Amino acid sequence: MAIIINLDRILEERGMKSNELAEMVGITTANLSILKTGKAKAVRFSTLEAICQALDCQPGDILEYLQD
Repeated sequence: MAIIINLDRILEERGMKSNELAEMVGITTANLSILKTGKAKAVRFSTLEAICQALDCQPGDILEYLQD
């Protein structure tokens, strides 16, 4: 996959657990796990916005494109 999800790194930097973020964003821990592992087919902008707000980051901090 060419899109890399850096949520684990950002969570670690912020000293936050996945379940805390899921609660703040209003999604299930299962859906957050799907996103973190790169298995999600899509992400809503409202979810991305809520994650960025909760983690005080930019979308580009979470999503990274690597050319194959």
